Amino acid sequence: MNTESNSSVSRRGLLQAGAGLILTVALPPVPTRAAESNSYRIAAAPARARLAGPARPETDVWTYNGTVPGSLVRLRQGEPARLVVENRLDQESTVHWHGIRLPNAMDGVPGLTQPPIRPGERFVYEFTPPDAGTFWYHPHANSLEQLGRGLAGAVIVEERESIAVDRDLLWVLADWRLTEDGSIARGFGNRMEAAMSGRVGNTVTLNGRVSEAETVRGGERVRLRLVNASLARIMALRFEGHRPVIVAIDGQPCDAHEPEGGRILLGPAMRIDVMLDMQGVPGKRYGVVDDFYDGLSYRLTELAYVESPPIRAHPLDNPLDLPRNPLPEPDIATAERHTLTLQGGMMSMSGMGGMMGGGMMGGGMMGGGMMGGGMMGMGKGAAWAVNGLSMTGDGHAGMEPALTFQRGRSIMLTLRNETAWWHPMHFHGHSFRVLSRNGKSVPHRQWQDTALMAPKDVVEAAFVADNPGDWMLHCHVIDHQMAGLMTVLRVA
Repeated sequence: MNTESNSSVSRRGLLQAGAGLILTVALPPVPTRAAESNSYRIAAAPARARLAGPARPETDVWTYNGTVPGSLVRLRQGEPARLVVENRLDQESTVHWHGIRLPNAMDGVPGLTQPPIRPGERFVYEFTPPDAGTFWYHPHANSLEQLGRGLAGAVIVEERESIAVDRDLLWVLADWRLTEDGSIARGFGNRMEAAMSGRVGNTVTLNGRVSEAETVRGGERVRLRLVNASLARIMALRFEGHRPVIVAIDGQPCDAHEPEGGRILLGPAMRIDVMLDMQGVPGKRYGVVDDFYDGLSYRLTELAYVESPPIRAHPLDNPLDLPRNPLPEPDIATAERHTLTLQGGMMSMSGMGGMMGGGMMGGGMMGGGMMGGGMMGMGKGAAWAVNGLSMTGDGHAGMEPALTFQRGRSIMLTLRNETAWWHPMHFHGHSFRVLSRNGKSVPHRQWQDTALMAPKDVVEAAFVADNPGDWMLHCHVIDHQMAGLMTVLRVA
């Protein structure tokens, strides 16, 4: 696939491996969606879910509005949204609206952009989504455990004009580490995992359940929105007997194209929209296979065709390209150029020696420090760094920016992965145009907010720094973020 590098990972490598408002009153149960079209109420609270199938035990999970994934938030492009989030957990939380270009105060990073939402309190997020597309929401506080216990939901921002498809489907994909009794396994923040592949689970769900089959009808055109809400699992999806066409990446439309080698590469936090013309045989089933990890291939689900005749004999001839969003085009000729280098991890820890000394700030689940701030299971040392500095945890007040950009300037960022591990690097508040990978031009006019980088990858990306504030840039393998692979970029 041209979107990202596409090499296999070995079994051994894996196994080694707007303003906000706070109210302090207790809130009664509330409906998910209020009367106005872009207004929702969302409660983070414990619940139970049957993730692994009807024959397996239920699992204690944390949810948005009682379901896994959480309530679908459907907004309208260019219209103000109001989302009231109540925290019914016994710990602080926030919500990050992943991929949406919104005001800094609404970004959901505790300490950096807002106070954390304490138990029994709520926070009102207000913003106007400028872009149509597929996005998602999740915590940015104790995110390793909160996301790992189920706190995630999808956001669809509808285009102003409807898209010519027969069905618009959403698959929120996530993996879980479950024990035999159905419980979520302990051990969040394992030091060894944090320095390698992160917490990869043993059970993968589609829209909150292990899926045996998804029903389709011959002749229909489906817009399939894929969201990877996993903590660490990278996916490479093959649709047997079908030819998916990628039309958007991370919510941003691209030139319609088939993925390289027929595999859709989907790192944690990424979203990919595909068009699927269902040209299979009525009554037949076709596998959807994830074979990213070498030797650990599995069947995610099957496309199960109903017996009835196709609704049309030939695919629709409508154009596949989606309408573009109003992203400012960077001026490459005048762009400021900067390099961010990813360092550390197992098999390269010797390069971290100078960053693991004492004398720096400590931190806990909600905070973290610079260069050696403690995190759960990490002792006093970080495992990763960006340009020689480690920021651990989820975010906190006073995080000094690695780079400062003048508002309105075009920026060219070179991201260099000097580690032996994969990293989906997510930039808050902006989308960037991916220009090249390892010296080769990236086609299809691809804009992203999360760039999946293979070991030793060098990616060039450009954007206009038009959204003021302090913005996180971090790895979305959450163990990596918590263990230091995070920095702040300031737009002043």
